[in-house]
Amino acid sequence: MSETAGPGDSLYRKDPKVYPRDVKGIFAELRKLAMVLLLGLYYVTPWINWAGHQSILFDLPARKFYIFNLVFWPQDFIYLALLLIIGGVALFFVTAVAGRLWCGYACPQTVWTGAFLWMERLVEGDRNKRMKLDASPWNRNKILRKSAKQVLWVSFALWTGFTFVGFFTPIRELGHAAVTFQLGPWEAFWLLFYSFATYGNAGILREQVCKYMCPYARFQGAMFDKDTLVIAYDESRGEPRGGRSKRDDPVAKGLGDCINCTLCVQVCPTGIDIREGLQIECIACAACIDVCDQVMDIMGYDKGLVSYTTEDKIKGRKTRVLRPRILVYSFLLLALIGGVIWSIHHRVLLRADLLRDRNVLYRELADDRIENVYTLKLVNMDRKAHEYRIEVVDNNDIELLISRPPTLGPEQVGEFILRLQAPENIGQGSMKVKVRFSTMDKPVIERTITTRFLLPVK
Repeated sequence: MSETAGPGDSLYRKDPKVYPRDVKGIFAELRKLAMVLLLGLYYVTPWINWAGHQSILFDLPARKFYIFNLVFWPQDFIYLALLLIIGGVALFFVTAVAGRLWCGYACPQTVWTGAFLWMERLVEGDRNKRMKLDASPWNRNKILRKSAKQVLWVSFALWTGFTFVGFFTPIRELGHAAVTFQLGPWEAFWLLFYSFATYGNAGILREQVCKYMCPYARFQGAMFDKDTLVIAYDESRGEPRGGRSKRDDPVAKGLGDCINCTLCVQVCPTGIDIREGLQIECIACAACIDVCDQVMDIMGYDKGLVSYTTEDKIKGRKTRVLRPRILVYSFLLLALIGGVIWSIHHRVLLRADLLRDRNVLYRELADDRIENVYTLKLVNMDRKAHEYRIEVVDNNDIELLISRPPTLGPEQVGEFILRLQAPENIGQGSMKVKVRFSTMDKPVIERTITTRFLLPVK
């Protein structure tokens, strides 16, 4: 039965603010551990030096991406595409097995919201104190607490934005520029933009991002099945719910195990009631499991009224972990990860391009020889300097001349003028020529490319 809005009613209702209660328990500890580890990786990693450079640095002006021992160049863009594909397949795999486990423990929105909530609790207190403070008139205590919270939030957001930019600009140089007010316009823009996004998403919007903005919540249902791990309330055991004392016999009173304390609602970061069934807003953080188990302990009942379970298990059927979609996702993940590792291990740390002189197709020399001129671009992707040998492969009639011996320092790019000469009677039109580039030292790094040698047509 639908409700019709009256003349004075608004078509849009503002969602009430959610005040999550702090909770203790094994899943709460796991969430805190995940938050500390992930935030630690984010904030600490840029400050670690590795092999003479920042451990993770996406140096856009130099077109180099440093990830610990690996250096990626623009030609390695395929690895970024493969990484995104692996991330997508991994998310599908985790969702099919464990539902929204990613959302509850590792999603950046969840992690940063947890940090902002921790600062809010630190200044304003737990749920009841925060609700009372918000409902009270503005006074000295409220102004001081709200101001202190905003100082912490803004400082943390600015530090987050600074760290984000520090992945693209050497963070020590960025720190010096920030302290001396010498930030470039783009650096300042992205620092403030990401700070504002962090403050808005994690401090203001919070659960609204998960409920209304995140696309993952919308298509997760397509990846769930009856064997997917979800958080569920055991309705057959808990209903009918009702209050009682610890000494009361629930069976005699015709009650289930749920005492209707609503603590599961109070600890939920999205403000839902898990007893109403699986909902799109549930991020599987398991806060309701922790608090419900504590209540069951106090009442002397068995734990597990709210638990990680599957639809099949609730209905008394056996849960199947190994099923077709899990096997397919596992195979794809192993194949993709194995392929990327093999490719990175076997990639040639040398790039070579031969660009023909566009002004002259070929030159006819005095000794009945034909010359083609090329611009050679060599990229030494290795961490040490190399001198290179260049030779024509499988064609003794073509002579190779170069302006100077190609020597490149670590991760250096160099351009050289290369000439190929051949007798005029070697052919007509054009012919394919293979040129091999290899290091003079060991282990030998080599690459062979094919170019065209142009000849007169008679």
